[in-house]
Amino acid sequence: MASALRDWLDKPNSGRGVHLATDDGGWEYRDYASLASAARRTGAALIEAGVRPGDVVCVVLPTDFTCVETYFAVWAAGGTVCLITPPLFQDGDDYVAHVAAILRQARPRLTIASADLADLAGRAMAEAGIDGGPWRPRQADRECEIQEAGELALLQFTSGSSGAPRGVMVTWANLEANTELIARCAGYDDEDEVASWLPLYHDMGLIGTFLTPITRQGRLRLMRPDHFIRDPARWIRCFAEARHTAAPPFAYAYVARRVKPEQLEGLDLSGWKTALVGAEPIDPHSLEVFAELLEPLGFRRSAFKPAYGMAETTLLVTVDHLPRDPLAVRPDNEALAFGEPVVILEQHTLGAESRGAKAGWVVGCGTPEDDAPVTIVDDEGRELPPGRLGEIVVGGESACPGYYAGAEGKSTRFKGGRVHTGDAGFLFAGQLFVLGRMGDSIKVRGRSVYVEDLESKIAEVTRLGKGRITVTAVPGAGTKGLVLFAETRDDGWADDVRETLRRRLGEDVELTIVVGSGLIQRTSSGKPRRRYMWEQFQAGRMPDARVVSGP
Repeated sequence: MASALRDWLDKPNSGRGVHLATDDGGWEYRDYASLASAARRTGAALIEAGVRPGDVVCVVLPTDFTCVETYFAVWAAGGTVCLITPPLFQDGDDYVAHVAAILRQARPRLTIASADLADLAGRAMAEAGIDGGPWRPRQADRECEIQEAGELALLQFTSGSSGAPRGVMVTWANLEANTELIARCAGYDDEDEVASWLPLYHDMGLIGTFLTPITRQGRLRLMRPDHFIRDPARWIRCFAEARHTAAPPFAYAYVARRVKPEQLEGLDLSGWKTALVGAEPIDPHSLEVFAELLEPLGFRRSAFKPAYGMAETTLLVTVDHLPRDPLAVRPDNEALAFGEPVVILEQHTLGAESRGAKAGWVVGCGTPEDDAPVTIVDDEGRELPPGRLGEIVVGGESACPGYYAGAEGKSTRFKGGRVHTGDAGFLFAGQLFVLGRMGDSIKVRGRSVYVEDLESKIAEVTRLGKGRITVTAVPGAGTKGLVLFAETRDDGWADDVRETLRRRLGEDVELTIVVGSGLIQRTSSGKPRRRYMWEQFQAGRMPDARVVSGP
């Protein structure tokens, strides 16, 4: 199967390329001619190692030029790429078990790993019942011809926030359609520069800010996530020249907390065209504090492009591509019910009113496009009119055909060429508003309460910040069993939290509060692994955890 996404390997543009951040604060540059040559030499080595068109190749590499070259080498050899995250904060055993779960399903022809990750990858292969050891990246002394490709461009494993990871089958047609949608909605021009620190092992980083610019031979400035965490101002300084980026809401709030105006003195950000926001529910406050920091440097709120998407739809579903400030609304959370009208108590466009607008507020994620049609359906699958709460269903060319090797999802389902996302949302003022995972909600007097909303409220009460709070429903404990994990040793706020939840959920709420350091487990995209954390706690695998007693 041919694909325009691989054309650059045959006709590289030596006038453009990729800048990769170095640990000393500088940048290393390689043009597309050198990248294509290295990819084709590595592709030749992969073919010598037995990779054939359609074979799955798993790649466990840090974000560096070897990773970039190896990714496209798999494509040059006709293979299907499956990127696996390097270890983040997991201990070795947890990481090996995670990788083994992926390998058991992917059954790759080769598993590629760097020298420093080879031991962990080898242990995972053994646990998955795969003979041999990992393949070390290397180049042949010749460039391969671009091989005919199989049906799948990517095997994109979901984050595993609610169970074992599952591989989403991304076809070449899916990927071409979605990168086209991204480029069009972002107003992307091939001469524009993209800057990103997102991991390449999550759909937003891989497809949105890596494949979209590189397959168009655009200019890319690529950092690792740890570069951003250590020096967020370095990311902002990219936009003296860069025009596009993407990040979750917490990243914009993190910049506002960590970066001082004097670190950016003299910077002109007036050319910044797109700051895409996605991967988690978007609160207006996070965007507003970022805008207030950068507005004196020419940043415009209309550059924010709130978006919605998921791996099962390749990536992007909706993004507000119109040049306007984002719209924020506050629904009546106590009246939320599936299939019923959503009552909007307040609304405003991003601005001074947005400061402090956290719990209960949600930002619109743009108007659905014709080539990624969105419908809202009730429990019976019947389409609902705008303004009613239901499940988000996505169609079009970006909708993936299913999970690999017959795996099944708990919330997300594939039916008749459409993806039933398992996310709850509604259409209002022409835009899609997303409330959260249907599986992460509880029923209170027939109404739906989303744990993300509870987390925002608890973060305010405890003053801990949203990133240090996770709420999960207790399986089998009825509708009112909740566990609150808080990364702190202090519990002086516990009574206030209990009272807040009683007012919100009723007197019969059964709340367990667990405090300690390092409690919150996250996926590669930063989402809390709620069910996994409960299982770990129940099994006694959280040695630092302490249960806070109380009424």
